[in-house]
Amino acid sequence: RNRMLCRAARVASTRALAQVPRAFFSTTHPANIKNVTVIGGGLMGNGITQVTAAAGYNVTMVDISEELLKKSYANIDKTIMKGFKRDIEKGKISQEDATKKKDETLARIASNVSAEEAVKSADLVIEAVPENLPLKQKIFASLDKAAPADCIFASNTSSLPIKDIQATCSRGDKFAGLHFFNPVPQMKLLEIVNGAETSQATYDKLAEFGVKIGKSTVKCKDTPGFIVNRLLVPYLFEAIRLYERGDASKEDIDTAMKLGAGYPMGPFTLADVVGLDTCKSIMDGWHKAYPNMEIFEPSKTLADLVGAGKLGMKSGEGFYNYKK
Repeated sequence: RNRMLCRAARVASTRALAQVPRAFFSTTHPANIKNVTVIGGGLMGNGITQVTAAAGYNVTMVDISEELLKKSYANIDKTIMKGFKRDIEKGKISQEDATKKKDETLARIASNVSAEEAVKSADLVIEAVPENLPLKQKIFASLDKAAPADCIFASNTSSLPIKDIQATCSRGDKFAGLHFFNPVPQMKLLEIVNGAETSQATYDKLAEFGVKIGKSTVKCKDTPGFIVNRLLVPYLFEAIRLYERGDASKEDIDTAMKLGAGYPMGPFTLADVVGLDTCKSIMDGWHKAYPNMEIFEPSKTLADLVGAGKLGMKSGEGFYNYKK
């Protein structure tokens, strides 16, 4: 009976696969997307550039100075080989082949200090600059004049409304959010955020692009925090409020969520990993937009830590001390 079930399952699978359009398995790039420009060579920009180039796209990385771009390029070089380290140790790939793949990826990465120049032949522009609305608006307003009319614009914002970022552009139908997660080469999720004017054609191209670069994509409307941060950030702040009231220590809260909820790390450790300044910036923005919603209430404890320069792991200290 088990053999019959297995045989039936194989037949059903074969028939189902026959119904899937051949394009689904295509290794070609989404229509019209060959050249990608990434604005911002920081941590997120580096990761986006790396996975995009590794997937076979031509990528131009943009930042404000040659020095920063050289640093970003060097970081990508190191990150690629770090990603191959375990496979090399397990014999899944040789050092020679890993180096070859790295060199091929790096060869597809160009750099430019002029964003306007870099987007002249771009099919897709991904902005990955700090969460500063006026800055993002200024960038896109400038690029809107320089990029081809059919070029798609996407912001890697984690919390700002797509409609606000897109306000300075004329291409609302070709504008969306592409929210990557840190570290980009390891994190599999990509949130595709549709603005009010985003066309179905734009979404389809971005969804196919996401699959091509190895991500699992989810679709979301332009709502505060999209999916992940809308659930995650209030959770982090509720943990902080629990601690502020003296109901439990941060250590016990972290332990409780790891052992009781099965989370890989507790909320205070996670906040330190995300960056306390990032957490504060997101919540401040939401509170300003929705001042009467208690769930978006800022935290004095968090504000004090950020004010003291204690930003989490990246600064060596946040809720916990990492300088030991």
